[in-house]
This record gives sequence, C-alpha cells and structure tokens, in this order.
Amino acid sequence: MNTKVGVVSLGCDKNRFDTEVMLANLSKGGYEIVSSPEDADVIIVNTCAFLESARKEAIQTAFEMAGYKNTGKCKKVIITGCLGQKFGKEVFDEMHEVDAVIGIGDYDKICDIVGDTLKGERKLYQSCANGITFGDRILTTAPHTSYLKIADGCDNYCTYCLIPHIRGRFRSVEMDKIIEQATVLAKRGVKELILVAQDVTRYGKDLYGEYKLADLLRQLSDIDGIVWIRLLYCYPELIDDNLIEEISANDKIVNYIDIPLQHVNEEILHKMNRRSNAESIRNLFKKLTEKGIQVRSTFICGFPGETRSTIKELETFLLTNKLRNVGFFAYSREKGTPAAKFENQVAEYTKQSYVNRMYKAQYKVVDELNRTDVGNVFKCIIDKAPEFSHGKYFYVGRTYFMSPEIDGQVFIVSKKELTVGEFYDVKITDAVDYDLQGEVV
Repeated sequence: MNTKVGVVSLGCDKNRFDTEVMLANLSKGGYEIVSSPEDADVIIVNTCAFLESARKEAIQTAFEMAGYKNTGKCKKVIITGCLGQKFGKEVFDEMHEVDAVIGIGDYDKICDIVGDTLKGERKLYQSCANGITFGDRILTTAPHTSYLKIADGCDNYCTYCLIPHIRGRFRSVEMDKIIEQATVLAKRGVKELILVAQDVTRYGKDLYGEYKLADLLRQLSDIDGIVWIRLLYCYPELIDDNLIEEISANDKIVNYIDIPLQHVNEEILHKMNRRSNAESIRNLFKKLTEKGIQVRSTFICGFPGETRSTIKELETFLLTNKLRNVGFFAYSREKGTPAAKFENQVAEYTKQSYVNRMYKAQYKVVDELNRTDVGNVFKCIIDKAPEFSHGKYFYVGRTYFMSPEIDGQVFIVSKKELTVGEFYDVKITDAVDYDLQGEVV
C-alpha cells in the first residue's frame, strides 16, 4: 500500500501556494494524499512565523498532530515553512515529537525527506531561501479560484517585519512560467486568478530592470477562460498611473486592490521605514476613488510611539476614505527587528484598545457602503453548492470587492439552480454586518 501523507497548511495564501506545490510533488513521488490526519502515515505541518501568535499556533498544531502517533496510524510528523526556515534549530532541539524540520528551500526534496524520515532518520534541513517554490500544484481552493504566486521574498525591510529575514530578498518568477501555469489553470476550470507576493507591485524589477506588473496583467488577460484577476499586497509607493489605468480599463482585472498601508501618520510611517508618506497616500486614494477602485488594507495599531493623536488620525482617514475591507493588528514586538528596540513601546492593553476602536470605526464605514449597495446589481461568482428550501436555492458567492476567505460574502437566493464557479448578475436586497444578501436577476 502507498504511504499516506496529510498536510496542514497555516498562514497566508503564499504559504498555501507552497503547500499546493508540495502536494503535487508528493503525489508525483508516489505518495497518497489524504485530507484527514487520522488516515495519514506522515503528517506535514507547513507553518507561518511572521508573528509570535503565528508561531504559537504552528507549535500548538505540531504538538496536536504529533498526538496522532499515539491515537492514529501516524508514524512521523514533519515541520516545514517559515518556522522551520527562521527557527529550525530551536524547533528541532526542543520539539522531540517532531521527526524532521525543513525550511522553505527544500520543498523540491520533500519526497526524499519523507522517505528518509520513514526510515528512522531524524534530521534538520536548512537551505538558503534564494529559490522560488513554483510548479505543478494540487489546488486546495475551490476549483474555480486559484492563487498564483508571482514572486517571493521582500526588499522593503520594514522595521517591524521578519519576512526579509525568513523569505530572503525579493525575486520574481519568470513571466513565461507564470503565463504557462495560468493557462494550465484556466484549462482546468479556474476562472479567478489571485496574484500574490509579498509585494506584487515590485514584480519584474529584479529580472527585467523595470516594473512589469502591468505587462503581466495584460498577458494574463489574454488567456481564454480567465474572467477575474485580483491583486493582493500592492505597496502604495509603486502603484503608479500606468497600473491604475490598467486596473480601470481592463475588464478582466477586478476594480479591487489590496494595499497594506500599516499607518497614515507621517512620523510613524517614517519609523516603520515605509517609503510612502501621508501626502502620497492621500493623493493615491484620490486617484483610486476617481477610478472607482475599491481598496482592502491592513493597519498596525500600537506601533512604538503610537498615541491617541496618531490613532485619531488613522480613524479620520478611515471615515473619510471609506475603504471597503480592512484588517487591524496589534503591533507585535518581534525580536531581531529594529522596532523591537524602539523607545515608547505601547502597553498590550492599550494596543488592543486601539484595535477595537479602529474596528468600530470601520464597521460604520462598511455599514454605510453596504447600505449604499442595496438595490444595485453586481456580477457574482458562485462559491458553494446550494441548500434547497421552500422552492428556492440558497447559494454563497462573492462580488468583485470580495476576496475569498478574508472579506464578506453575498448570500444569494435563486428560483432556479445555478452552477458553482459561474458568474451571475445579482441584485442586492439587504446587508447584514459585513455580508450582503441578494437575488439573481
């Protein structure tokens, strides 16, 4: 019988992409992929290590999976990903329940590593993070939606962030490889491509000497079968007029963009080593608003030096610019980053109070935007199979300003059966919290 391998993927969608490549490698190597840890001979935990909370989740999950050695058929547990890359030796030395620890540079060797581990060899694998995990994948998303990693690493070196120390310098995937994989995905039925990288706006600079995201978008738009292209993680200083015009004019690129601003106060932006400033951010949002481009963003609350005044400035920005989707995070003091040594560190309870205040402000914005949506008709993609009740079908879908899993949803009523993965015009009839309700036109 084939050895059965189960993989638990934690963290961001870039990590999920790596997991999908690893799953394909394992399958091609003769291993059987299973979805339940109870059925697995080997369990792999692909980890995140961006924040302390993510590291705690990763370690807790690894211990939980190791428990199947006693209660299930599991023989070995392997840790991969960012935790293995940055903190591999500590994990290997202290977590004896784990049979192998590997970083992000060894996914191409995963079949051999699993084989050696099954033979009884306990080993730490640590390669430099200078390659890019790319290749055939087994999708873990809905079959009509796929993430597409176009680069890895980061050159921004924000003072609060460990990513460059984990993932290495920014490096782009060759454009022909991206187009080739997108074409294959489209033939498999993928209709929505979600481009991801730590900084998608920097795409191509290292390979071609100039920023090539707009060119890449045009080539992806020519692929038959692709209906929506979505952009995540665009840094504000690199969103130029050329990119804005491409998003606005290209029917296949949704008028939605994820911009991790982190803050809008001039002094805090400077301390974060962000290249944008308060004025450039406001000018950018004026251009995006004029083009009707909806924005998702993230903000850090309680960065060293944060005060009631700076948090009020952020609140005013939210209420004025009315971002469609926003996430707020309490600053995490990460050892090894410059910000960890800054003066005027903010107390934990104060940071959390700032987060709560920002969510209250953003809820007002979302409530206003959603109520404005009532009566409008949006093209929606159907994500989930229906429930049938009282002669009607009830579906879950999304419109263009909703990215899967992190934003709201549209709960759709239809008198006729719809096809999951297809697009339909939906008239919005109501709004509940962050979600919309509608009926097929």
